[in-house]
Amino acid sequence: MTQDPRTYLKEVISQKVFIPRGKENFVSPGGNQSNWIFDFRKILLKPRVIRAVTELFLKEFPDTSGLQIGGIEVAAIPLVTGMIMSLSEREQDTDGFFIRKSRKKDGLLRMIEGEVNEKRIILVDDILNTGQSFIRQVEILESLGKKVDAIFAILRFRSPEYYKYFHDRGIRIVSLFTLDDFAEALGVANLPNKKEAPVPMLFRAEWCFKSENPNYFHVIPKSAPVIADQKVYFGADNGTFWALNQSDGSIAWQYSILGRGKKMIFSSPALYKDIIYFGAYDGNFYALDTNTGKKKWVFMEADWINSSPVIAQDVGLIFVGLEFGLWKKRGGLVALDAATGEKRWEYLAEGRISSSPAFSSRRRVVLASTDHSVVYAFNVHTGKLLWELKIEGEVRASFAFDKEEQAVTFCSSNGHAYVLEMATGRLLHKIEVGESLYSTPLIYDGRLYIASLDKHLYCFGIETGNLLWKFETKGRIFSSPLLVDEKIYIGSNDGRFYEVEAETGKNTAFFQATERITAKSAYNPITKNFFVPTFANEIYCLKRKQEK
Repeated sequence: MTQDPRTYLKEVISQKVFIPRGKENFVSPGGNQSNWIFDFRKILLKPRVIRAVTELFLKEFPDTSGLQIGGIEVAAIPLVTGMIMSLSEREQDTDGFFIRKSRKKDGLLRMIEGEVNEKRIILVDDILNTGQSFIRQVEILESLGKKVDAIFAILRFRSPEYYKYFHDRGIRIVSLFTLDDFAEALGVANLPNKKEAPVPMLFRAEWCFKSENPNYFHVIPKSAPVIADQKVYFGADNGTFWALNQSDGSIAWQYSILGRGKKMIFSSPALYKDIIYFGAYDGNFYALDTNTGKKKWVFMEADWINSSPVIAQDVGLIFVGLEFGLWKKRGGLVALDAATGEKRWEYLAEGRISSSPAFSSRRRVVLASTDHSVVYAFNVHTGKLLWELKIEGEVRASFAFDKEEQAVTFCSSNGHAYVLEMATGRLLHKIEVGESLYSTPLIYDGRLYIASLDKHLYCFGIETGNLLWKFETKGRIFSSPLLVDEKIYIGSNDGRFYEVEAETGKNTAFFQATERITAKSAYNPITKNFFVPTFANEIYCLKRKQEK
């Protein structure tokens, strides 16, 4: 190559990679039109480009004999492949691997393709912006006992001081170019604010419990943790219901069901006095002693139970949705005596009730919904049907009430949230959010918080339905929001647990897990610990650190 590789690469980036507004149609991840974008996919399969990148890489890392190169899909796949082949032409054999954005759901179920060995690890990518994708890679590799030596990017967006996460871990940052190298084309007004501080990773994992044989096929909300006294409870894909000690994640007791198939326990537990309840895909509804894990009673009349139970404590009843395999008997809602398991009343429906019912103590009403897109309201004592409403789409989670329980809100798979009058079922608002909604909304201080599969957490005015703010993550959101001390906490499929200001939507802290977070987290106000579940049947116990 006669031309200087840096000069050549800068010309190629300026001419082919940099795309200003108006040259092509593109939008930001948030759905808004951007002023510019760098599209490195156009050039990463060009041999001369890869040779130039490799030559500049060698100036930073001249001895490649003790290195391995890896990165996250998609850009890292051609980049890693091309670089190791280019190094091989120089008789410098270097190993490579790539990390999937999400774990493979079939086959060998791998997160990493290729062999990660004991050599020094250099992670490579086309762009280093906020560093989120690199952070996730570091966390994945550190969970395997590996140490990342450096990260290498063609283009870095921000100043070196911004990347505190990597500095704290002694990870070297190398980039061939910065946005300042293209400032003339970008315009000063379009450069990132150099004074902007990174969102801090303020959560520390006190412990992490991993249940054996997780099912990676179902990327949906599974059994969410429930806490009480000294224990945390949840169900797992292998048919085990776990009671863990909150202090250290050790096993207090465990109970195994005898179901078969890909689904075992997706139902989130409910607690009443000294009994913990949950449903399972063996068709049984279990009541276990919280101290010993021994069976109190079992209700056995369903074919499957996905629904999570809800308890009317003042009347001693527990409600759960049922599923059946019969043609005209597909689902039902049952009210059981919380102490004995005796059936008090039952309502049978044409559609399956896999979502979770909700109980309004002020209105003495139980709500449930079927996969036939019908919402029902029942008298808590008798099971009398008070009203029903046909909607579009399915309710896949549960319901939320306003402070006075005069209105109820729920989300639908058709991308809308509904606000109904509790007494009559009359529609007050129908809010269009976007993609399918899979979580339970949260109502707080006149605001409605909704998580969407379009990767956003939304905040609406509950009375007007007007959008107040939205917060973008890097993955679809199945989990439901949790409110603690004026902050919203929610997990995403990008593996991050986010802390967001309830009033403004500002992201103030995060924790990076290695697997997707699809279910709601739990919080202990006494110990101030968070219990964060992943779809891989892991429970992280997190302690929030004070910001320095």
